[in-house]
Amino acid sequence: MGKEILFHMEDASSVRPHELDYLEPAITRVHKLIHSRKGPGGEFAGWVDLPLNYDREEFNRIKETARKIRETSEVFIVIGVGGSYLGARSALELLQHSFYNQLPANKRKGPEIYFAGFNISPAYLTHLLDITREKELTLNVISKSGTTLEPALSFRVFRDLLEKRYGKKGARERIVATTDKSKGALKKLADEEGYTTFTVPEDIGGRYSVLTAVGLLPISVGGIDIDEIMKGAAVGHQLYGRESLAENACYQYAATRNILYRKGKVIELLATYDPAFLYFSEWWKQLFGESEGKDGKGIFPASASFTRDLHSLGQLIQDGCRNLFSTTLWIESPAVDKEIDKLEEDIDGLDYLAGKSFHFVNNKACRGVMAAHASGGVPSLKITVPEQTPFYYGQMVYFFEKACAASAYLLGVNPFDQPGVEAYKKKMFSLLAKP
Repeated sequence: MGKEILFHMEDASSVRPHELDYLEPAITRVHKLIHSRKGPGGEFAGWVDLPLNYDREEFNRIKETARKIRETSEVFIVIGVGGSYLGARSALELLQHSFYNQLPANKRKGPEIYFAGFNISPAYLTHLLDITREKELTLNVISKSGTTLEPALSFRVFRDLLEKRYGKKGARERIVATTDKSKGALKKLADEEGYTTFTVPEDIGGRYSVLTAVGLLPISVGGIDIDEIMKGAAVGHQLYGRESLAENACYQYAATRNILYRKGKVIELLATYDPAFLYFSEWWKQLFGESEGKDGKGIFPASASFTRDLHSLGQLIQDGCRNLFSTTLWIESPAVDKEIDKLEEDIDGLDYLAGKSFHFVNNKACRGVMAAHASGGVPSLKITVPEQTPFYYGQMVYFFEKACAASAYLLGVNPFDQPGVEAYKKKMFSLLAKP
């Protein structure tokens, strides 16, 4: 099975052992709600057993389609918003070269990969057209309905571009639609035009969909081993399927953040120590924000990239209002490391670090920050992931999905709906005079 993702608190006084013990009966109830799929929103808990019962035939089609895209395309554009793109982007940024799109084609495992349809910025769309217009292009439009404004507008633009460049017949070979199995505007169009299609499962909501075709196709196009991702998720299913709070790290995390919330810690700051985690943090924010933020409740999910943000937000975190706690997401063994060299002249006074690695220094920074925050009254949690690999990415996704569902049920809300998301749409369409 390998190593496990670990959870612990830097300052044990913030949450005492007996407080966790008192939540054991609640965790038992939550566990049964999740696995029976009889809790609020349980009809959307298909992700729970997905690592074991995913559609192998569609999975193989994903890999074959990704292979063809890598062979025929210079650019691959993913069109989607929210859960339709954040999961895939989180994996690509975490598991690829930091400057993947800038690498020479012979050093990449696939086409350049860009994202559209997650904003309505005319500048962003125009600039994306500028750098992709003359290149061989394939689109993956991801939308259950096909009518969500942001991706629908972007798809209009890129579909028109492909049809003018390749003709309707050629364009249909370069458009892949990930959408509802049987209904919706995008499904209707895909059937009429003959696009390759993949399914957004009916029982899995967008923010829990990264381990479906929604996330796996773009990830596979990027040359990442999705078999390993699913193996990691399957191990996560086993590890985090334990009912006992003492034996389940994701339940410990869910219970701890619930206790802190009851003590007035209404903001959780996810702290990471590598820029590659930027979009994983964005995915995490949607996961917890949409799942918990309802009925006047919820921990506000924020994120910071350290050590960069220690030079901007560090003062507020250390000495500001005591309404937050931090959760450090730490990779024990990064994908790459680099040794610090000794200089002929020790001008900066850092030769004492010669022979050490950047990861070694980063680790000391992490430990120092957590100790400082704990001493300053900021409860400091830590989730340690053994390695920066596809296997542990899959396990990490499952860890947070399970923890999020448990945390929301502890809070007394439905983890799988998002009624508040429709509010801005109604106001916006009213202002746009939608018929």
